[in-house]
Amino acid sequence: MTGVPASAAGGSGAKPVRGGKLGTAAVNQASLWNIANILTMVRLLLVPGFVLLLFHDGGYDPVWRSFAWAAFAIAMITDLFDGHLARAYNLVTDFGKIADPIADKAIMGAALVSLSILGDLPWWITGVIIARELGITLMRFWVIRHAVIPASRGGKLKTLAQGTAAGMYVLVLTGPLATLRFWMMMVAVVLTVVTGLDYVRQAVVLRRKGLAAERAAAVERAAEATEALQDPAPHPTVGTGAAGVGPTAGPVAAGVGPAAAAVADVTDVPSGVTDVSPGAMDVRSGAADVRSAAEVRDAAEAER
Repeated sequence: MTGVPASAAGGSGAKPVRGGKLGTAAVNQASLWNIANILTMVRLLLVPGFVLLLFHDGGYDPVWRSFAWAAFAIAMITDLFDGHLARAYNLVTDFGKIADPIADKAIMGAALVSLSILGDLPWWITGVIIARELGITLMRFWVIRHAVIPASRGGKLKTLAQGTAAGMYVLVLTGPLATLRFWMMMVAVVLTVVTGLDYVRQAVVLRRKGLAAERAAAVERAAEATEALQDPAPHPTVGTGAAGVGPTAGPVAAGVGPAAAAVADVTDVPSGVTDVSPGAMDVRSGAADVRSAAEVRDAAEAER
């Protein structure tokens, strides 16, 4: 009942790395049928078995209560190991995230309620412990969107004290041992209340921090959006035309502006050049006429 999910969703079961950090890949690769989940399921199955053994023969047979104590002890021991194995070998699955805390609270709740029904444990003790466990579980869901409340040393010590005291009440004890189990249960109750208040404090602090972080992120996004709206339109490209004179601006692809005019001038040059050719031909024909007139004059003078 540490409050930390022992195991969590099924996948292909790739070989885990001991002591490695859990991540999305680890969660997806962990197989449902791993040792941590099997221990969790065994603990769930032990809950009804424990209750049947405890109430067998009226609930006051020392032998059957010893069997019930053995089932309770096995369940509490598996609670210590399944979480450690899941974290150490990356055996986290979604099933374990849900089943582990249910199994923790089920075995302890079944023991406390059964002992109160038999008259061995005052109902107020059962009420305080169960109310605390349910309240802390609901509080974890209250802040899970912002952060996860980690299990503290006090919470682990509380779980150990509860398990030890409840186990002593399952056994038929008399004399000094009966007195010892009463004080052990008082220690468990005190640790239950103190650690519960500490969890409440952590939950409030984590929720405030989470809300403040969300507000800061919202303000930053709003500032970025405002800056993007206020940013001026892209500046026109400035350069020189084909003739090296004047800027070129605007959409050149549309053929607008000096650049397009320069391009048009360049394309008009060949036609201008071709227009010169007829003039050159006229000059050459004129020169030929002059030569012909000179030859006629020379011939006339020769005849005289």
